[in-house]
Amino acid sequence: MPEPFKNLINSKVVSSLAERLQTAGDFNVDAFVSDTVAGLEELELKDRVRLVASSLRRHMDPDYEIALDHILRSLPEEAAQSDESGNGFSTWAFCQFVETYGLDHAEKSISAMPELTKRFSCEFAIRPYIVSDPETVMKVLARWAYDENVHVRRLASEGARPRLPWGMRLQLFVENPEPVIELLELLKDDPSEYVRRSVANNLNDISKDHPDRIVQLAKKWMHGANTQRGRLVKHALRSLIKSGHAGALELLGFGEPHVSVSFRLREPGIHLGKSLEMVVELQCDVDQSLLIDYAVHHMKANGKHSPKVFKWTTRKVKAGQTLSLERKHAMKEVTTRRYYAGLHKIELLINGRSFGTQEFDLVVP
Repeated sequence: MPEPFKNLINSKVVSSLAERLQTAGDFNVDAFVSDTVAGLEELELKDRVRLVASSLRRHMDPDYEIALDHILRSLPEEAAQSDESGNGFSTWAFCQFVETYGLDHAEKSISAMPELTKRFSCEFAIRPYIVSDPETVMKVLARWAYDENVHVRRLASEGARPRLPWGMRLQLFVENPEPVIELLELLKDDPSEYVRRSVANNLNDISKDHPDRIVQLAKKWMHGANTQRGRLVKHALRSLIKSGHAGALELLGFGEPHVSVSFRLREPGIHLGKSLEMVVELQCDVDQSLLIDYAVHHMKANGKHSPKVFKWTTRKVKAGQTLSLERKHAMKEVTTRRYYAGLHKIELLINGRSFGTQEFDLVVP
């Protein structure tokens, strides 16, 4: 089993952080470490980070700005420009300190974030500041979009994602993404893949609430696009492609499919832990590109079905060509889904369109 992610914040990390603070100024290492590690083990990752930050607040100077200056003096070396992870999870606690306690000192806190984010991303820490004063902070992010440091430029995008995983939802941008789109225009051709991937993820967030707006933007960005921007747009549209959005599919060359289809299952039912076998025969009427997926409609506890789309294959075909495809789908237990016995369905999707559904019985011990 892999090491639990939460263990990245451990007693050793706490001691290392404390020793750096002592080197940078007056700091009681023993009292801080003893206070912090006492409740660490039973907590999950983000709660561990919050615990360290709250302990910092108790053991550092009560004047927030003096404490923040002390933190900045204690920082380790910057992460390399090519380092996508930063170089120390202990710095996350410093970012959390700024996120939790610094809002009344917004100018000082925001000014500290570029130095913090060069060690560990401030993508969570910046979000309360955006909510508090979006116009001012978005101007700061626009300046960061031109920073020479890749981690600062990425923060400009990642910090403004409306639906950042693990982060505070930015409901103002869920409702109106235009300020974020304006910011991403500055970053769409960034020289770093690390930054461009953040831009794509940001657009993917926005597409969940404003799909047609993102397709419109993608069409604009694809005019004269180089290979790098083309990859960004394709990654940004991934959720729309998976959901079968016609505009997104057409933009990537997957228009209305002209095919005749035979779709069947080898067996009408299987036991949990076994694999379902699908067989598809396609007769292609014209030259075209085909994106072939399938959706498993899982039986839920209430007797209703919930679909999940799975990728299959993409093909460029000629008029008159016949495709014979076979696929096995494992119905195995996973931690993220509970299976229920009964009637399930598999739906064939070609360029986002449905080409038939087959039913099967799932036997669950």
